[in-house]
Amino acid sequence: MNENKKIALIIGAGDATGGAIARRFAREGYVACVTRRSLDKLQPLLDEIRSEGGEAHGFASDARREEQVAELVESIERDIGPIEVMVFNIGANVPCSILDETARKYFKIWEMACFSGFLTSQAVARRMVTRGRGTILFTGATAGLRGAAGFAAFAGAKHGIRALAQSMARELGPLNIHVAHVVVDGAIDTAFIRDSFPELYAKKEQDGILDPEHIADSYWFLHAQPRDAWTFELDLRPWMERW
Repeated sequence: MNENKKIALIIGAGDATGGAIARRFAREGYVACVTRRSLDKLQPLLDEIRSEGGEAHGFASDARREEQVAELVESIERDIGPIEVMVFNIGANVPCSILDETARKYFKIWEMACFSGFLTSQAVARRMVTRGRGTILFTGATAGLRGAAGFAAFAGAKHGIRALAQSMARELGPLNIHVAHVVVDGAIDTAFIRDSFPELYAKKEQDGILDPEHIADSYWFLHAQPRDAWTFELDLRPWMERW
């Protein structure tokens, strides 16, 4: 392990928010270690970071599997460097009426958006505690504050990840580990929103949907905060969003 390198591990580095966070930390000199279940889907992000002079490594890993999480963290710490920042950015927003929801899908949504957050943050926190420093950031959503009709499974998972973040912040803060939860409240500028909700996407011209690059700036802000003024929860929403 190269102790001079600082690693930012992004769990769920998708094409929008997760990728933007990885690029933001890479621009600050961090080695971006990014994960998805499919390594091929990470290649454009890796190429982009490297083309800008950054260092990036991609990992195919299923965050729901404890043995894969353990191997991921072990290989990064052994072969690349110490994980200074971990961002949990997995979502599973699949709306469905509570009358039609299946046990299998409900469990899968919880597994992806909550249980995997426990596995990854625990594995990383154990390393950070030995060094006496680190930052763990969770991507949350409006559903973590209140449930809505048709979103019982997603809301349950997001309530759970917020509770996990609160518990970890209280336990690990005195050990110099900054844990924070980011509530992303609003549509994000993604291909999915563009193609599926054109009327909503049109609000981009009025700064009415969230820019992933601006979300990423807030994650860097949280990591860079002095510990005498740490934020636990940060809400991000467009100026015109109802809340």
